Amino acid sequence: MSLEHELRTAFGDAVVAGTPAHYLTDFTQTPGRAEAVVAPSTAGGVADVLAWCYERDVPVVPRGGGTGLAGGGVPDGGVVLSLERLTRIRSFDPLLWRIEVEAGVTTWTLQRTVRESGLIFAPDPGALEQSQIGGNIATNAGGPHAFKYGVTGDWVTGLEAALPPGELVSVGGPIRKDVAGYDLKRLLIGSEGTLGIVTAAWLKLVPAPELVLPVAVFYASAREGCEAFTRVLGSGVVPAALELLDGETLRVGAATFPGGVPAGADFLLLAETDGSRAEAERAQAELVEAAGEGAVAVLAPRDRQDVDALWRWRHGLGHVVRAQRGNALAEDVVVPLDRIADVVEGTAEIGRRHRLAALCFGHAGDGNLHSTFLFAPESAEEQHRAELAAEDLFELAARLGGSVSGEHGLGLLKRGQLARQWAPRALDLHEQIKRVFDPKNLLNPGKKLARPPVAVAEVVAAG
Repeated sequence: MSLEHELRTAFGDAVVAGTPAHYLTDFTQTPGRAEAVVAPSTAGGVADVLAWCYERDVPVVPRGGGTGLAGGGVPDGGVVLSLERLTRIRSFDPLLWRIEVEAGVTTWTLQRTVRESGLIFAPDPGALEQSQIGGNIATNAGGPHAFKYGVTGDWVTGLEAALPPGELVSVGGPIRKDVAGYDLKRLLIGSEGTLGIVTAAWLKLVPAPELVLPVAVFYASAREGCEAFTRVLGSGVVPAALELLDGETLRVGAATFPGGVPAGADFLLLAETDGSRAEAERAQAELVEAAGEGAVAVLAPRDRQDVDALWRWRHGLGHVVRAQRGNALAEDVVVPLDRIADVVEGTAEIGRRHRLAALCFGHAGDGNLHSTFLFAPESAEEQHRAELAAEDLFELAARLGGSVSGEHGLGLLKRGQLARQWAPRALDLHEQIKRVFDPKNLLNPGKKLARPPVAVAEVVAAG
């Protein structure tokens, strides 16, 4: 009897017929495989499936919207446990600035729901209509507005999760402060489904700003742009978002940039201010003053149509970049703010060394840069060179005192890379925490490994 048939006997229509291809990969287009796909409609159902699998030593791979960029939701056998049917908004208290949602609620649904009451949930990772809150929590997803508002985990006040061997556990709740115990909530946030399966979350909200205004400043070189970035930070203005795009990214996106990219531009700082009308307009003017020195051109639109067009261009940039060669290896390294220029220039140098088109753009305010290497999907040789380029990038980030991931996570594609930046004792603790939560190593196995898989096997064999 097949595993799918056994599961159907136990869980009926919660079992998806066959193993549809879209459950077996994510935005990385990494191929996976599974024996069955189960999509329970309740949190209790998630715990029941986990208990059934844990009793039978069957691996379980939790899955949100499939928008991951590190292969964290790509299965290698076992059961895919999809959270797509957990779509209830359990509680919404707009006067208390809080909401409780299930894991399968999409980012867009959440943002639209709270906006109707004059509130915002500020984290804005990509693919808003497809990404799900449970997956955003599992990866501690960020986005452009993390500079002012923080990442997803900063907005979570309570979690409900299914933990091995199959129990629902709640930590935190509709409260703003809690230091009664170890911060299990924070351990689950960003754990990429390796410690537990998030089924619901309490989230805090804030009033929506009256006005949002962007500033786009173009420079002749990356060094000039990074110097301007430092001036912006030192000016005391707090942008809601502060993005950068290098020259190669500008060239790729030039055809769709509203009004066209100015001649001589080789670097772009894209910022956003928000607040009351007076606050946003004053901050926009202060940003123009701080960033405008030596600029090739400055755009500071106030018309709603022009504002929306600028951000539509930015949000669609990833698709434009990927279309250049058909595929792209996009990494998300983080470095100290004073080393941003080194990553921008280092990305270009790594691309030249591996004979690949290389771009660098991302969240300058956080030091979180998306260095991207383009390759043709039909060329295994090009893809291999892109993977080698990523290894060089990770080494660069570690050497600069940074991290190999700021918001995508380690997943499958970057497993073992944590060893570049953590001491052996810290790596040991990382692995011990996994064993405490998941002693059978059945929950998203092979993902978020601190050491390379061979090294992990040697540690286990030794003792």
